[in-house]
Amino acid sequence: MDATADRLLLVLIVSDIALLGARRLGRAIGLAALQGILVGVLALASHHGPLTVRTLFLAVLGIGLRGVLFPILLRFVARRAGGDRELEPYVGYGPSLLLGIAMLGGAMALGARLQLPATELPALLVTAALFTMLTGVFLVVARRRALTQCLGYVVLENGIYGFGVATVSEVPALVELGALLDLFLAVLVMGVAIYRITAEFDHMDTDQLDALKG
Repeated sequence: MDATADRLLLVLIVSDIALLGARRLGRAIGLAALQGILVGVLALASHHGPLTVRTLFLAVLGIGLRGVLFPILLRFVARRAGGDRELEPYVGYGPSLLLGIAMLGGAMALGARLQLPATELPALLVTAALFTMLTGVFLVVARRRALTQCLGYVVLENGIYGFGVATVSEVPALVELGALLDLFLAVLVMGVAIYRITAEFDHMDTDQLDALKG
């Protein structure tokens, strides 16, 4: 199982790097969907002992929301909004990839220093989770389009979920369901808000929306 988990984590890291260089929203949404599936399968691959109905149910629910429902919602908003490119990001794609390499190195260094309660963990788990969190935060602050920033929030949550797998051996089902519900409502509200912004102003550029202040 550890070998399978390591392969999943390696794909997760590669998807983070691809997200930093993704110019098209469709590709970025597809990569985020892939991440949602990966972290759901990771919860099963890193589980020690026999699988329970609870574990299987939560993993399938997480995959359904992160890997299927959220991407469908975001693609719907993207089609309505028009335009599939992030034209002028705050940080260009070349510098984004260079910063991504630096963030990956920082995640590896920090992961090596952390003392975690669990001992039987895949080698890349903490590094991949931290790097995914950093990638999500970077997309929120370094991109102009509201939809890309919303996507960054989803990527950030994928990293948080992966880090939770690393640090908490058993989370009450009610807590996990509550977190999934919070994420679902957040993405739904952001999707509706982005759709309304586009309908009123014909763009999703948050930099232009700053001109409405005061």
